[in-house]
Amino acid sequence: MPNQVLIIEPQNELKFKVDYAGIFELSHTTYMQLTNPSEHTVLFKIKTTAPKKYCVRPNSGVLSPNSKVDIAITPQPVHVDNTEKHKHKFMVQSVIAPEGKTNIDQVWKEISPDQLMDYKLKCVFESPRGANQNDSGDTAAPTEIIKKRAPAEDAKLLTKTSFPKSENLESDLQKATNEVIHLREEESKLRHENLRLKEELLRVHQGGESRMPRGHSYGPEKTEQVALMPWIATAIGMALLGIIIGKFLM
Repeated sequence: MPNQVLIIEPQNELKFKVDYAGIFELSHTTYMQLTNPSEHTVLFKIKTTAPKKYCVRPNSGVLSPNSKVDIAITPQPVHVDNTEKHKHKFMVQSVIAPEGKTNIDQVWKEISPDQLMDYKLKCVFESPRGANQNDSGDTAAPTEIIKKRAPAEDAKLLTKTSFPKSENLESDLQKATNEVIHLREEESKLRHENLRLKEELLRVHQGGESRMPRGHSYGPEKTEQVALMPWIATAIGMALLGIIIGKFLM
């Protein structure tokens, strides 16, 4: 197999940025530059072991003598498992164009394997902070980094965020239950009283006015009491909810 005639930059590895969850950063594009220093026209193709996870533009083309081209490699927003990171590689495949051949697709079909020039580059994945991977292709998880840097601070944080324990939890729950039962009974009584007053007011409006002296109207205390009943029931319900929440947050 002949040596690669193209000059390829970078020479050994392509770097990509991933977050701690192993997902490629959308805004990051890696570039590869191909230069043809020869006096021949060179055809090239860019191949990868993970074609569904990278967008390569252009992924093939023609390089005239003493010309160059920039290849944009944009990773897709997909997850890259730690077990497959070290398997991601790119290959630049090239061949000197035969004289008189104008159909590029036909040239690639007819070319013999011993005429192809291959050049491989490995992929390196970096965290958002620029920390390189280790030799196994894994990055340290955020929790492991925090434990190594500040174990004492982590312990304090966990202590501060722990939920307080009630020494008399059973007793507090019993008291809260009794208060809830009492408030429900009071609410039930108020609802029945409210319905009774509404019915009485309705009877007065339907036929009671004809038996009243002219100018006499339904008592203001009764009217005000009927109007206030829905608000009292609402207040009782809100108080009930507040007591329940308060008991479990104390």
